[in-house]
Order: sequence, then C-alpha cells, then structure tokens
Amino acid sequence: MTSSELAARYRRVRDRTMVLCAPLSSEDAVVQPMPDASPAKWHLAHTTWFFEAFLLNNNPRFDGTFEALFNSYYEAIGPRVERARRGLLTRPDLARVHAYRADVDARVLEGLAEGALDDVALGRLELGLHHEQQHQELILTDLKYTLGTQPLAPAYRNDLPRAPHGEPSPLSWQRFGGGVVTIGATDDGFAFDNERPRHDVIVRPFELARRPVCNAEVLAFIADGGYRDHRWWLSDGWQLIQRDAWRAPLYWDGAQTYELAGVRAIDPAETACHLSYYEADAIAHWLGGRLPTEAEWELAATGIAPEQGNFADDERLHPDRAPARGERPAQLFGDVWEWTASSYSPYPGFRPLAGALGEYNGKFMSGQQVLRGGSCFTPRSHIRATYRNFFPPSARWQMTGMRIARTA
Repeated sequence: MTSSELAARYRRVRDRTMVLCAPLSSEDAVVQPMPDASPAKWHLAHTTWFFEAFLLNNNPRFDGTFEALFNSYYEAIGPRVERARRGLLTRPDLARVHAYRADVDARVLEGLAEGALDDVALGRLELGLHHEQQHQELILTDLKYTLGTQPLAPAYRNDLPRAPHGEPSPLSWQRFGGGVVTIGATDDGFAFDNERPRHDVIVRPFELARRPVCNAEVLAFIADGGYRDHRWWLSDGWQLIQRDAWRAPLYWDGAQTYELAGVRAIDPAETACHLSYYEADAIAHWLGGRLPTEAEWELAATGIAPEQGNFADDERLHPDRAPARGERPAQLFGDVWEWTASSYSPYPGFRPLAGALGEYNGKFMSGQQVLRGGSCFTPRSHIRATYRNFFPPSARWQMTGMRIARTA
C-alpha cells in the first residue's frame, strides 16, 4: 500500500469515529453509566493518544497531562485514571479533545507524506487503525448502554431502519467431519498477536446450527422458567442471575426492547443479542446442544466471505433475522459476536508484541471467553475468520449472541 493509500485509509477510519459521535450531545459524550462502558469523549481522546504514544513517540506532546488521562491499561507507559472514573473527567472539554485529534492527525499525515515512517512505524499505524476500529464498536455499545438505560430511552439516530417483524426459520444443522484442522492467522497480512501462530488442533465430528439463536428461542426459554431453573446454569452464572435478578437479556422489558433506533416490540425472528456467556451456555443446554469451540467455529467459517455479513457499515446497527434456507451456516460474520466454549488462552507458541504493546492482548488471557465473527457494530474491514474477541462471561452490554453445536 502506497503512502497516499495509507493516508486515505487513515482519514477514513479517523473520520468514521467522528461520524459515529456526531449525533451525540456534549452531555451524551461525557456520561459513564457503568464501570465497563467508557464515555465517547474518552474514546475520542484515547484512540488519539494511541497514535501519539506509539507512532509519534510522544514527540512533541500536544499536552503532557494527556498521557495519564487517556492511557487505558499500559503499565509500561505509566499511571492512568482508573477505568471506572473516566466519566469524572470533565476537563479537558470536548472541544479540546477535538483539537487534540486534529493535531495528531496532521502530524501523522505529515509523516506519511514525507516518507518519515519506517516499517516499524507503519506496522504500528496499521495496529492503531484496527485499534480505533475496535473503539468504534465500543463507542456504539457504550452509548447504547448510556441511552438505553435512561428513563426516556432516546434513539441514537432517528433515521435507522426498522425491519418489519417476521417468523423465525426453524433450526437446521450442518455436519462437519472434523479431523486435524489448522486454525489461526497466517504470517501474511494484518492480524493481532493473539491470532497467531497458525497451528493444528484435533476436532471431533460435530453439527453446527445453520443460524444463530433467535429471540423466539429465548422467549421460549423464559416461558419455560429457564431463568429460574438452576439445572441449566453454570454455578457462577446461577449466582449472578440470583444476585442481579436477571430474568431476560439486557434491554428487554416485558414485550419490548431497546435498540439504537429506540424502543420497539421484540421481534421473535431477529437474532438474539446482548446475552452473556452464562445465558448463552444455559440456553444452549436447554435447547439440547452446547456452544461450539472456537476451532469448530473457525472450521465452519472456512471459505465463507466475511464481508457478506451485516456490519456497522450497513447502517442498520441491529441484528437481522436469519435467512429461511441455506446449505452453509448463515450469519457467521456480522450481526452478533458468537460466544464459544473456548476460554481465552494463548495459542501454542504465542509471542506478544515487543515493548508496551505486548500488553495489548496477552495479559488478559485469564477469566475470559472467546467470541467469533463480529457484529452489526463492527466495521466490515476489521473482521476476519481468525479474529479472536474476548470478554468475561458476565459481559452482555456488548453485541453478543450465540449459535449452538452438537457432538455428532
């Protein structure tokens, strides 16, 4: 990719973040409704800090105080604001953050135009762009929690499409013979360090549902007393739903749910979303199946074009319903991140990135579950079959769903 093509890609990604934040009021941009959800203003600043810290090497700094204000979790960089207190940062104000973005953008684009970035810097530029795309998804999930938990439940945008309700398609299955399967990213092209090295795993024969679980199955689980029946739940999940009185997926309120287009009736045919791993595991067992492993999921996704999914670029910003028929599993990419039964751990021979960037993924390889496939909040150019997302099993403010598997 030439310098001019890199510059154009840089502008597209950075501009997209601003477009996502454009519908927000200044008040919307500073609210932190829970410890895991960061304010939009912080996302705007942190993604800029990443380029300044790792690409421009803080030389010169726009503002020396920003290093601690907008560092996320890099111990090697130095002190930072506790994650749960990001919403207390009333200063710098939003205009100052926008000025910060403009300053760093100008310096990065100048470096590209002058050919001043070596191969190491260009690699960090690519990482920074994918990092920003991760935060574009977080902006949407975090602001959905911000707006969807307010008394007025306002729409993020009034121009988002709302599909008419439909009937769910029946669950059907595809059989996979298994065997020795090679998974993980090759050495060509961009991938995060946790996607490598490529390696062989043994996969037993299995069946995979041709569509994700839809709202109809979740409604039936609820009607059957699933949230009150300990038999379906992992011990930690059962304790969690008792403590927090979960009786339905996040944003469900009786027959209604909240999406970024506002409050609407629950559509039984739509792909179910905002499920925690605990809920996904319980529903899978109630349906007579289980969650697939990440190796099973990657085998099933082999040969399917990721770009065909429902992604943030499509401006639906909500999962679609599954197609009625299909030979291959549908919606493996886009719509919802699909929980897997695999704990997030290093691949054999895993090597983190050098220096502070080694903290990007590796240090979180404990107490998390792997998710695959991207969602309707994910940028299309960001996803691939080997992508390993990860969250703790209690997380459900992300656009997370599920697909069931069966041992053949």
